[in-house]
Amino acid sequence: MTTSVHPNALAGFATGTNEVYDRVRPLYPADCLSYVRSQVAKSTIPLKIVEIGAGTGIFTRALLAHSEWSPSIGTLRAIEPSGGMRDFWTKSVQDNRCTIVNGTFDDTGVEDGWADLIIIAQAFHWCLDYGKAFTEFARILNKGGAAVFVWYLADREAAGWVAQVQHCVEARGNGSPRFRLDVLRQGFSTPEYTSLFHPQEEKQWAHHGLATDQTVTDRALSWSYIAILPPDEKAEVAEGINDILERGDGKVWINKEQGTYQDPHTARAMISRKK
Repeated sequence: MTTSVHPNALAGFATGTNEVYDRVRPLYPADCLSYVRSQVAKSTIPLKIVEIGAGTGIFTRALLAHSEWSPSIGTLRAIEPSGGMRDFWTKSVQDNRCTIVNGTFDDTGVEDGWADLIIIAQAFHWCLDYGKAFTEFARILNKGGAAVFVWYLADREAAGWVAQVQHCVEARGNGSPRFRLDVLRQGFSTPEYTSLFHPQEEKQWAHHGLATDQTVTDRALSWSYIAILPPDEKAEVAEGINDILERGDGKVWINKEQGTYQDPHTARAMISRKK
């Protein structure tokens, strides 16, 4: 099964890296979650959900805490290939409707036609074979089911410091996949997708969270390919980010005395309905 998982994900999300990851990653905006809920499985309650690439449980917990989602969830089966992340998810998700197992985009272990809904949050850019993945999604979805893909993305256009931090981190990418809309749209044009799913529906939202220099730095260091760097290289990344944040190009302060400022992101959702 590990052959369908990117090696940087296997190493970067291993045991010992996930506490910081869970603490500093941005939260998903409520209006994005509300929109997705309004668009999917309107008549099927309670919902049978498969969340693939569930990670540490950030999105799982967001669903469980959301007033429109929580009453609708019957069973949520989380799929995650990282043992370290599964361990953290198990500790952080306290709801007997939810379970987590080892699996991948193209090998979920879910029965044919079981799911009303597949959700993949901040993970599908790690997919190594779109054709195999979409074939698996169609297999486990029931008639009328849908797959939903959600991302949050740093808004490089909103402030200079955001673009500079992203460039500093991505310069160490070492072949790791990241969200690229053009590449994903190529995935949605594969023969497997077009024969099994309707054209995807897309929507995005602007979102401003709260940042400090510490959370921005810790978040950068939690990226999979940064987490696996030797200590001296990791220190170089942290130093570079510190220099960027000291200049503070385009920082919009929330409370300068407390060191808090706006953390601009966009959220994007794509919904693919099974034919």
